[in-house]
Amino acid sequence: MTAVVVDGPAAGAVAGPAPGPTSGLVSGAARVARGAGLGRYVAGRVAQALVVLWAAWTATFAILWLLPSDPLALLLSANNVEVDSLSPAELAAAQARYGLDQPVLVQYGRMLGDALHGDLGVSITKNVPVTQLLAERLPGTLQLSGLAVLLALAGGLTVAWLAAWVRWRPAKVLLSRLPSAGVAFPSFWVGLLLIQVFAFTLGWFPSTGDEGPAALVLPAVTMAIPTSAVFAQVLTRSLEDTLAQPWITTARATGLSRAGAQARHALRNAALPTLTILGLLVGGTVTGAIVTETVFARQGVGMLAQEAVLSQDVPVVQAVVVLAAAAFVLVNLLVDLLYPLLDPRISHAVRTPAARTPAARTSSPRTSAARTRRRPS
Repeated sequence: MTAVVVDGPAAGAVAGPAPGPTSGLVSGAARVARGAGLGRYVAGRVAQALVVLWAAWTATFAILWLLPSDPLALLLSANNVEVDSLSPAELAAAQARYGLDQPVLVQYGRMLGDALHGDLGVSITKNVPVTQLLAERLPGTLQLSGLAVLLALAGGLTVAWLAAWVRWRPAKVLLSRLPSAGVAFPSFWVGLLLIQVFAFTLGWFPSTGDEGPAALVLPAVTMAIPTSAVFAQVLTRSLEDTLAQPWITTARATGLSRAGAQARHALRNAALPTLTILGLLVGGTVTGAIVTETVFARQGVGMLAQEAVLSQDVPVVQAVVVLAAAAFVLVNLLVDLLYPLLDPRISHAVRTPAARTPAARTSSPRTSAARTRRRPS
């Protein structure tokens, strides 16, 4: 005859011992260590973002100052002064005034230091501070980009939902192929087509300008179409894979409707893989304003960038490039920080010292099941 002796967590459940005084200390230390690990993760991501911004600034400086053009000639021509009309002494004085007589590394360090203090320089062609130009042009671009992102999310989510929901084969194929058309057509062509149809033919919206809310509709739709197409492609594939999982069948077996299972369970899990691509798409929407604002003649940062490139306005071009890089970095940093909150399986905390204590080893997955052994009675 044998007797079964149960030890481990199951034995504690049977005997019902009171928790020791060290259990609260262990759990508190674990929480502190997890918080420290998350803090290190956030600090690391912020440091990476700063490195990316510095790299964008440095690359832009190197490219612009290696162009086959004379910065002094550009600066003087903005003031209606020709370089050839200056004497050697006047030329040397002008170079010293603008700091162009210093080595390139010294100029780079001076401009980088000024940028860190919020001084992005003075526009060569407009002779006004670059920060003033950005403050005048940025609100319109933010309005356009914000509306475009909202339209892209609404359109992409609708197409992906319907593509995963409908069962009629022709409609399902049409909805699945629709995002490919949105990606295939270039945005400037879509913008011109929308102007022709809705501005010239129907007269519903203004063709150009930035006066009134109606002037936002056509450029926002132009920017939203390619973004929503990519978002719909990724979300449709993710929804189809999620709906094929066994736990969706289990949810349906509990009496949940097909729409309820897709909305409450499938959509949340399918949306997680789209976060990364969504961060890139939102950043791309901000930079895509350059083409769209040019087509619709909107006075935003995009139009400012085009004017600066054509006139080789180095400080303005450098500021716009860094601004676009900052948009990418900020959006993707937010996505990285949202991942641990939306998906509990992702943990950025380091292994805590409490995991090596006897109490933690007792509750580890390896000893969570009750161990049994046989011995002679």
